[in-house]
Amino acid sequence: MVIFNNTTSSSLNFFLTAFPGLELVHVWISIPVCCLYTIALLGNSMILFVIIVEQSLHKPMYYFLSVLSVVDLCLTISTLPTVLGVLWFHAREISFKACFIQMAFVHVFSFLESSVLVAMAFDRFMAICNPLKYATVLTDTMIMVIGLAIGIRQVIFIFSVFLALQSTSFHGGQELSHPFCYHPDVIKYSYSNPWISSFLGMFLQLYLTGTDLLFILFSYVLILRTVLSTVAPKKQQKAFSTCVCHLCAVTIFYVPMISLSITHRLLNSTSRVVCSILANVYLLLPPVLNPIIYSLKTKTIRQAMLQLLQSKGSQGPNVRRRRGGWDSRGEIAST
Repeated sequence: MVIFNNTTSSSLNFFLTAFPGLELVHVWISIPVCCLYTIALLGNSMILFVIIVEQSLHKPMYYFLSVLSVVDLCLTISTLPTVLGVLWFHAREISFKACFIQMAFVHVFSFLESSVLVAMAFDRFMAICNPLKYATVLTDTMIMVIGLAIGIRQVIFIFSVFLALQSTSFHGGQELSHPFCYHPDVIKYSYSNPWISSFLGMFLQLYLTGTDLLFILFSYVLILRTVLSTVAPKKQQKAFSTCVCHLCAVTIFYVPMISLSITHRLLNSTSRVVCSILANVYLLLPPVLNPIIYSLKTKTIRQAMLQLLQSKGSQGPNVRRRRGGWDSRGEIAST
């Protein structure tokens, strides 16, 4: 996929770094990191399972939420092997091909999450500002069109990155700042001018996520205007409560991402430990917190989860009773 013109076979490697200067306590650091990965995997799997199983959740808002859970799962899985590999086994070495495959997955799923958050903002805009048209506009066909548009956008992004990196060569044997491959970190070691490649990457990021963020902010300006024009305080409170989860998801995604991007490209004097913490927060915080926020703040999801758990709990005693009955009948027959 990528041509490395000036590299030799002995140097086709990068070296990952988890938390620089804290190598002696990597095993202890791995405990909370492993817990966060477990929460992210279980939480998003639970959200996805509940939405698939529960018929009452087959609505546009929950379709978008299920896609967000899938993206968070993929984003978590894409960094899990290298992060835990560095922390548990000190497996720092990674080949160029593996590094660029991981980098592609990380950035594709990050930009995909941004696109899904835009779709969710549009859903909230239609539900609050045009409730009468909500059912007629956000049909299954419209949701498929939105999904297709997001997919085409991702393909264009991947194709642009492929063209940009096709003739780029890299220095091998370099130490990265994170336990995974991240474009601003990797591009520093290209033979070509790294500033040009870095700011090209920043332009793509601003173009994709920047326009997404502007659209989300514009949607919420219109939502805020509509809600404030509502006289009834209860209706205002209900409208705001439906947006809380999405606003939290937007905040925990964009704030770490923008902070990490600025730190890498503009603040070269920042400590490597700070960069590493920001990177892990950027990739772990949304997948961990999104299912927690939506399960706690969304009543329908919370009720669906409780019903599933209660049904599973009630099935267990029934099965045990049947088995107890069979055992007791067997014992009577044998006596």
